[in-house]
Amino acid sequence: MRFFRAKGTLYWLLAFFATFTFLSGCSETKKTDERAGTEEKTVKTIRIGYQKNGPLVILKSLGTLEKSLEKQGVSVEWKEFQAGPALVEALNAGTIDFGRTGDSPPIFAQAAGAPFVYIAAGKPKFNGSAILVKDDSPIKSVKDLKGKTVGFAKGSSSHYLLIKGLEKAGLSYTDIKPAFLAPGDGRVAFEKGNIDAWVVWDPFTSAAEIGSGARMLVNGEGLTTDRDFFLASTTFAKEHAKIIDLILDEVKHSLEWANSHHDELVEMLAPILKIDEPSLEVAVKRRVYGVDEINGEIIQEQQEIADTFFKLGIIPKEIKVTDAMNK
Repeated sequence: MRFFRAKGTLYWLLAFFATFTFLSGCSETKKTDERAGTEEKTVKTIRIGYQKNGPLVILKSLGTLEKSLEKQGVSVEWKEFQAGPALVEALNAGTIDFGRTGDSPPIFAQAAGAPFVYIAAGKPKFNGSAILVKDDSPIKSVKDLKGKTVGFAKGSSSHYLLIKGLEKAGLSYTDIKPAFLAPGDGRVAFEKGNIDAWVVWDPFTSAAEIGSGARMLVNGEGLTTDRDFFLASTTFAKEHAKIIDLILDEVKHSLEWANSHHDELVEMLAPILKIDEPSLEVAVKRRVYGVDEINGEIIQEQQEIADTFFKLGIIPKEIKVTDAMNK
C-alpha cells in the first residue's frame, strides 16, 4: 500500500524568546532506568513538533511511531509549525518535547539561553538549498547581488547560506538589502518581482525552478551542509532517554523507507505540501534522508554558524554549541 538573520537584532532576539519559560508538560511517575543507572520517568504523551516540509512528516504519515509507543503505554501528539524558530520557541516554552529544525534556529535559541539539547543530526541536504533568481534576470552570479534585495527566512538555514555565498563572492552581508520572508511569502514576492533573489530550500527550490521560472545561482555545495537537527527539551532528554532512543529508531526506519520508495514518498507529500509531484520528484531525488550521530565534524559545522552570526552581530553573544549537546 502506498504511503505516503544588521545590528539591532538583539531586540529581535530578546523579543523572539521573551516567552521562553520552561514548563514540564508531561504526566510522570518514577521508574528506574537500569541501563543509565539513573531514575527515568514514565510519560503518557510525547508531544512532537514538525514541519510539513521536514522529515518528521514522513514518520507521522507512516504511523509507525504510534504503534511502537503504544506498547509502552505512550501516545503521540503531533504539533505543526511553519518554521524552525517557532518550533524551537515551543520546545523551550514546554509545549512540545521533541522536534526537528534546520541548522540555524538552535543557534539563536542557545544564544537566548533557551534550555534544549541536540539529540541527533540529519544527512547533508545542500543540493536543494539555493540562491535563486528569475530565469530572465540580468543577475548572473552571486557577485551581481550587490545592492539587490534578497528574500530569505530570518534565522533559518537560508540566512547562513546567503552569508556564506556572499562571502565566497567577495561581498558582505551589508552589501545586500535583506527581506525577511517565510517560504510562502518569499515565493509570492519572487514571482511578483518584489525581490531580486530568493534563498530557500527544497521542495520550495524545486517548485520555484519548475513553476516560477527560477534559475539557481548556486546551491549549498561547498558553503553549508544544511543539516536537519533533532532536538529535545533538556528535561525531557534527561528523564526519558529510552523514549528518545525509541523515537530515533523509528525516525531512522522511516527515512530508510523514504530513500527506497521515492514514488510513494512523492505521492504522500504532494497533498500535504500542496506542491506538484514533478517538483517533489526533483526534490526527493537530490536528497538523501537519514540520521547521523553528532560527532566532532558536525559540532564544528554548527560552531562555525554560531561564530559567523556572532561576528556579524546577528546573535548577541558567543556560544559554545557543545554546551547544548545531549550528555
